[in-house]
Amino acid sequence: MNEILVILSFAGYVALLLWGVHMVQTGVQRAFGKALGLWMGRALGGRSRAFFTGLGITAAIQSSTATGLMITGFAAGGTVALIPGLAAMLGANVGTTLIVQVLSFNLAALAPVFILVGVWMFRHYAPGRARDLGRMFIGLGLLLLALHELVSIFEPIQHAQLLETALGALANTSVIALILSALLTWASHSSVAVVVLIMSLAHHGLVSPSLAYALVLGANLGTAINPVLEGVHDLDPASRRLPIGNLGTRVIGCLLGLAVLPWIAPAMDLITNDPSRAVANFHTLFNILIALGFLPALRPYARLLTRLLPKQSDPNDPARPMYLDDSAREVPAVALGNAAREALRLTDLLQAMLQNAQRALLHEDNRVMIQARYLNTAISRLDQAITAYLATLDQETLSGDDQQRLNEILAFSSNIANAASMTHMGLLGHASHLYKKNWVLDAEQRTQIQAVLVRVIRNLRQAAALFVSEDRNTARDLAYEKDHFRGLEAQATERHLGKIKAGELDSADMGTFYLEILRDATSVNSYLVNASAYPILAKYGELLPNRLREPGS
Repeated sequence: MNEILVILSFAGYVALLLWGVHMVQTGVQRAFGKALGLWMGRALGGRSRAFFTGLGITAAIQSSTATGLMITGFAAGGTVALIPGLAAMLGANVGTTLIVQVLSFNLAALAPVFILVGVWMFRHYAPGRARDLGRMFIGLGLLLLALHELVSIFEPIQHAQLLETALGALANTSVIALILSALLTWASHSSVAVVVLIMSLAHHGLVSPSLAYALVLGANLGTAINPVLEGVHDLDPASRRLPIGNLGTRVIGCLLGLAVLPWIAPAMDLITNDPSRAVANFHTLFNILIALGFLPALRPYARLLTRLLPKQSDPNDPARPMYLDDSAREVPAVALGNAAREALRLTDLLQAMLQNAQRALLHEDNRVMIQARYLNTAISRLDQAITAYLATLDQETLSGDDQQRLNEILAFSSNIANAASMTHMGLLGHASHLYKKNWVLDAEQRTQIQAVLVRVIRNLRQAAALFVSEDRNTARDLAYEKDHFRGLEAQATERHLGKIKAGELDSADMGTFYLEILRDATSVNSYLVNASAYPILAKYGELLPNRLREPGS
């Protein structure tokens, strides 16, 4: 019974660790959004800078697995090139060794502080960057708490007779010990927890130095498995170059480590007589040597990976960039024109999504959901590709007008992607809810939704034309559309409250549901205005800093 409880606790704390990592990632991404993509694109621009960026990220979020998953996601989206991505992975592996060195301090005591601060920020602030940072602090606290508890779980069983027998059987089978340690690290999603466990076993004399170092090699191998299995869900082999390349560096390092294993223990004894410190030092030294060995060889290594994992090109894939020509990067005017043409493609995909929303809401066609999800993914990937393309332009060659146009393209692309996300999660989500609940909109609501969506699609076309023409009068007309939609929402709210006051309580749920659809359509329209009208009006000084009246005026 105790063994079952230990297994359940282990699984529960692994789940808590994963949730903490997820909250840290989503908190950072929501808080910084497009700026994070631009920063990552620039920070990972060269091998040395990428190496220290990976090291710093891992030191900040306390997990090389999380860093690996994050960088793999950026690489799959085109934000990070292969060579800097591999360098960042090497830095992340070194960064996790620093965490092991620092864990001699009781960092778990900070977990409640992080959670307290995070919950206060999340509940105190309105949706925005401060609230998203609160989410990040909560995740960081949960991550530290889960890591501490994972290590604590192993303490009661490290003196068990069965464990001593098993460890004794592994004493002369270094390869099996390495594989078991790799599997344990993969299952726990934390090489830090496994290495700390190995340090504890070495401290109590339950493992010989050679066995301890073999287990450390396995922990380093296991932490590279998760990005391969979980980091990429794309069928294109090219998207797996980075995680497989990182796994390759680990495999080569472990093979070399096994070859020199008999000589490692005497060498580490020259540094320290403390068995647990020797384990931590070997973990750090192993990753530093692997980084020093692979950093100069990343270019031929990347060519090998490119040859082994060629890009699978689908000419009909809407997420495949058509105009982002790498050879045009040295000519800013041409590169910006290419990016603008690519950004305009997003409007065509968004129009198809809005038409899908029409069919789903008005004709109860639930089959369009799969296509809408596909289009939303394509828009997101194209947005990331545009961001990565613009982030790699040489900033020193851009004039003031070029920089302004670059910002306009980023704003347009980002807002269209946000409008697509709102269409998918909001409008199409409501259509799915309507289908599952077997609800039916009345004739008046259907007519109004039809008119609203037709108007949104018209505004989308106007926003696309405005992005090219930059006409002030057209920008002003599109900006006024916000007032129209606010008026529609106010009228619908008044009618809904009137029905409730009149005792028509049966229609309350459907009325609320209709208001949610209308609000999501209003949000989509707001993103369209933000995409092209506001940047033009701001350029000509026709936007007020805020809508508040000055005191006394």
